[in-house]
Amino acid sequence: MTEPEISVQAPVSGTGAPSHSERVWLQTDWRKTEQEVRQLQERIAKATQESRWGKVKALQRLLTRSYCGKLLAVKRVTENRGKRTPGIDGKVWSTPAAKLKGALALKHRGYRPQPLRRIYIPKSNGKKRPLGIPTMRDRAMQSLWKLALEPVAETQADPNSYGFRPKRSTADAIAHCFNALAKQTSAKWVLEGDIRGCFDNISHEWLLRNIAMDKVVLRKWLEAGYVEEGTLFATEAGTPQGGIISPVLANLTLDGLEQAINMSVAPTSSPRRPFKIHVVRYADDFIVTGASKEVLQHQVRPAIEVFLRARGLELSDEKTRITHIAQGFDFLGQNIRKYSGKLLINPARKSVKALVDKVREIVNGNKAATQANLILNLNPVIRGWAMYHRHIVSKARFAWIDHQIWRILWRWAVRRHAMKGAKWVKQKYFHVEGARHWVFASDDRINGISQRLRLFSAATVRIVRHIKIRSAVNPYDPLWTAYLERRHRPIFRSEARSYLGC
Repeated sequence: MTEPEISVQAPVSGTGAPSHSERVWLQTDWRKTEQEVRQLQERIAKATQESRWGKVKALQRLLTRSYCGKLLAVKRVTENRGKRTPGIDGKVWSTPAAKLKGALALKHRGYRPQPLRRIYIPKSNGKKRPLGIPTMRDRAMQSLWKLALEPVAETQADPNSYGFRPKRSTADAIAHCFNALAKQTSAKWVLEGDIRGCFDNISHEWLLRNIAMDKVVLRKWLEAGYVEEGTLFATEAGTPQGGIISPVLANLTLDGLEQAINMSVAPTSSPRRPFKIHVVRYADDFIVTGASKEVLQHQVRPAIEVFLRARGLELSDEKTRITHIAQGFDFLGQNIRKYSGKLLINPARKSVKALVDKVREIVNGNKAATQANLILNLNPVIRGWAMYHRHIVSKARFAWIDHQIWRILWRWAVRRHAMKGAKWVKQKYFHVEGARHWVFASDDRINGISQRLRLFSAATVRIVRHIKIRSAVNPYDPLWTAYLERRHRPIFRSEARSYLGC
């Protein structure tokens, strides 16, 4: 697809007809665009497998300068969750004309990224996590290079790494934990790894030496700095959380950790088998299983420390621990523990508490809101949490969650009508639907149609076994295309047995 010769201008307010640039964007054949980018990505992956780094560089240059690549990069940054979050220039690309103009502006010659806008978001431990927000142009340039770098990252990735990778999820990581720990003969000890400030401390020198991409562009991103309260600060280490390409860079930094751990106990798989070593990593969170505490303490942990030190990283002594499986451990919001020899995976207590606290916060913040608006605010939170935990032993916990939410909502309803009796309050806010009593629901007109809005019930979510993706899968290798297509077919999904009684 060739780049059109057009004059890009924003549409005039009040005019009905779209501008030429708007029509070009809206009439783009996105299927063809994605196919052309995909073909280049597959060629990059093949060249990486063959260690033909000169060809990798040439293909990356071709992709990052292609019209299709630029269009797709802009499309992705203008359709994700952060599409309305501006950088330090305060600009967002919300119109088709602005998106096309942004795509045509992705030039490498003379490119200089602007500093990041520093914001903070709360963490589960009460602290705040710093985020760096690039401008839309820098975001699009990072998205463009992510298209070129991700095939390299996927080809070189650790087999059992699951975070920020296409076609993989937390459910795959948890399923791997189950496979590694469920048997009677499985490992009994687990090293819980925590890297101190991973994104903020990655060595720039290591990245520039080892990342297979344009070093000039990479250096500019790493040294762009950030602005906080009107003051510019330099960045001497790390890749900022909030940047589109940062997760890929972090994964590339940590790839090789699994091999380093395996080599710490034995050079080949057969001698390694008695040690029962399994590595499960999700971004910078990881666990390592082992047959004994001594192996994890005296062989595995030192190997991890050496691996991280070369990249400017270190383990957190406070959060890195070795735990017996009978005591259990939390990983990715879920608790993994053996009870009398049987492995059970439940939602972690911290995750449950966080949900209940979030629901209480929403309800307390909507004391004067209508019942319908309260339901609309609560449903995405409850549904998202329940769907995240639907692959594990959650049925009893779902029912408990529903009860706690009912208690919060009952107090909300009674407080609104202090002079009314409990029977009146129940009839106004709670209904009977089939076998379900106390359904928090409201009859309202939505878009002129009378509808009943119901509070989502976590207990209605089916508990379905997740089938783990094969560790060797590379989505940019055509050999795996048929397998990945099969995973999304209804017949494949039906193979996941339903555990309604868990």
